[in-house]
Amino acid sequence: MDINSKIDFDKLPKHIAIVMDGNGRWAQKRSLPRLSGHNAGMKTLKSIVKVASKLGLQHLTVYAFSTENWKRPQDEILGIFKILVFYVEKELRELHANHVKVNIIGDYKKLPQEAVEKLESSLLTTKDNTGLQLNIALNYGSRVEILKAVKELAIRSMNNEIDPNDIDDEIFSSLLYTRGIPNPDLIIRTGGELRLSNFLLWQAAYSELWFTDLYWPDFKKKDLEEAILDYQNRKRRFGGVK
Repeated sequence: MDINSKIDFDKLPKHIAIVMDGNGRWAQKRSLPRLSGHNAGMKTLKSIVKVASKLGLQHLTVYAFSTENWKRPQDEILGIFKILVFYVEKELRELHANHVKVNIIGDYKKLPQEAVEKLESSLLTTKDNTGLQLNIALNYGSRVEILKAVKELAIRSMNNEIDPNDIDDEIFSSLLYTRGIPNPDLIIRTGGELRLSNFLLWQAAYSELWFTDLYWPDFKKKDLEEAILDYQNRKRRFGGVK
């Protein structure tokens, strides 16, 4: 039986986030340059975005480049951005035709100028689309995101614009990169590591976690469907009792 037929489409997660890990190890295992793994990973992203759109997901967030990834070799960093520019340029027409709205979370303006220009073009082109929202985390780090929100609240408090006693989850969340985006119901991590790696730490408080040993380039439609099916078989209590 096709696993797709087991999915309850009335209980789809509204928001799936993915840590796309294992590109470099996928390449090394095949005696290929690490950038070959990133290129293969971008092809997987294209495929998974299509699947998510067809399934009717509202939000798909992918961890594309973290604030810690600047520690990698310079040639790998530049190669990743070139692949990103190529992907956005090549796939934008199809994304737009499928009503996908592109959104960026993170301080993406610190990326190379060509990448920034292509990304902003995709934001402008797809801004009114009402299908899947593809949130790409670029130069994103959750601790930086949280500190940025804390500093903003501190400034507002010093300027008597807000009473510290009035600060709640809603106000704090409105200052994050993900404002207006529902918290992820399901976070998937490929590559075999069992950690969040500074990804959506505030937002993941009650997310269901799903790990796989598959490297990201090997992640397929059936694997996404398996993760969704597993999510639907879990009991989400959010700290309460059912």
